[in-house]
Amino acid sequence: MGLSVQTIELLLLVAAIVSMLARRVRLPYTVVLVLAGIVLALLPFGPDVVMTKDLIFTALLPPLVFEAAFYISWSELRKDLLLVIVLATLGVLISAAVTAAGMRYLAAWPWSAALVFGVLIAATDPVSVIATFKEAGATGRLRLLVESESLFNDGTAAVLFVIALSLTTGQAAVGSVALSFGWIIFGGIGIGLLVGAFALFLAGKTDDHLVEITFTTVAAYGSFLAAEHFRCSGVLAALCAGLLLGNVGSLGAIADTGRNAVGSFWEYIAFVANSLVFLLMGIRLAHMDFAPVLKASIIAVLVVLVGRALAVYVCCALFTRSKSGVPAAYQHVLFWGGLRGALALALALGLPAGMPRREEITAVAFAVVAFSVIVQGLTIVPMVRRIERAPLFDTMDEHG
Repeated sequence: MGLSVQTIELLLLVAAIVSMLARRVRLPYTVVLVLAGIVLALLPFGPDVVMTKDLIFTALLPPLVFEAAFYISWSELRKDLLLVIVLATLGVLISAAVTAAGMRYLAAWPWSAALVFGVLIAATDPVSVIATFKEAGATGRLRLLVESESLFNDGTAAVLFVIALSLTTGQAAVGSVALSFGWIIFGGIGIGLLVGAFALFLAGKTDDHLVEITFTTVAAYGSFLAAEHFRCSGVLAALCAGLLLGNVGSLGAIADTGRNAVGSFWEYIAFVANSLVFLLMGIRLAHMDFAPVLKASIIAVLVVLVGRALAVYVCCALFTRSKSGVPAAYQHVLFWGGLRGALALALALGLPAGMPRREEITAVAFAVVAFSVIVQGLTIVPMVRRIERAPLFDTMDEHG
């Protein structure tokens, strides 16, 4: 069953109560939401909701990507842009390669299944990462790095996923991979900037904050859907549209009163979308049987962690002697805080029906995400708070 009005009302009520409860018990909101979803699914009156790729990828992901990008300062991002791009490209490739090799040789999966799984689970998830780090109170460069990387590497992973599927199903030649890669990335960036610029132009013609909010909503979904229509990266399109409106809009295209209203609107939309994502995740987990894939799931969790560790420490080592050098404590946070979530689940749920080991890939992806959100999510919050309180980093936040 899809999301009816009654189901949405029930889920929002649960989300509001969980939010209050999470603050009282001092547990991460995202973790409590997943657990609440599991409990809700086991109740006799629990909602019968089918978690689909379209629901996650098309309805809930665009506003979350746009909202996160809207609040990223371009002037600050520019200082670490090369580092973020390296983490989001080379880092994703390292993580995907290590994971695919691990599943091939340790879990005895065929290369086709191992490669697809390695790519879909390689990127950190902006939904999980941003929600968790906001709650942890991360600020300054640390928050900028983790949020920006999670946004950018989503685009890379989505691109690699399309290419991996095409190669494993024999629908693309190796020679066309570079062309596809370039079109998906740069086409997505171009469409995002074009839609964002058009929305800014229209917003500059009015001082009605309701109309300005409407234009930002059109930009968020319009950029994503237009890019996907032309087989480009919708994630990168929404990211670029959000960056453009958040930074250029602050220079006067969107009035000050309108910007406050826009900010409040998107804060609420992010709360709703996050709540639905994690509740639906918990509901789906409650109905899954992990016993047949227990061994593969344990192997997957381990190789995903190893791949993430290599990706972070190798990429950061390249910048050791530069102004973009990353303190060791920040690297540890980037490693352990590399949560997996909604994007991996959306990609797994969207696998073609004839894909070898499709059901196993999906179940193992859910197992990795469950470990990431619950185990890593519970431990990363105190880790970040401890680092943020360290006086050493007060002086290092501006790149030393």
